[in-house]
Amino acid sequence: MKIELSKTLVEFTPEADYEKTMLEGLWRMLVDCARFNQKLVPVGEYIPEKNNVASFAVEGEKDEDEYPAVYVDKDCTCYCQTCNKFVKLKAGDRIPPCCGKLMELLD
Repeated sequence: MKIELSKTLVEFTPEADYEKTMLEGLWRMLVDCARFNQKLVPVGEYIPEKNNVASFAVEGEKDEDEYPAVYVDKDCTCYCQTCNKFVKLKAGDRIPPCCGKLMELLD
């Protein structure tokens, strides 16, 4: 993963497929287009000579329980009618909320 700093902007560029998948998952966890975005807050300390891991906690308002738990029975794609975001789901995945409501099945 390549990390670039430009004043107060931090850019993460995945350099492997699994990093791309992890970054996409993090993005979806943090961003809710119309409701509450969450944020990463540093935890502890980062001293490379001591422990080469930087830890962050996800903070912010997020209430997944306000949406019904709806699961898909086969691989499919969901989309948000408000922001046009697409998500590929596998059988057994829960349909995620976006922009204040559950995403719609596309296929």
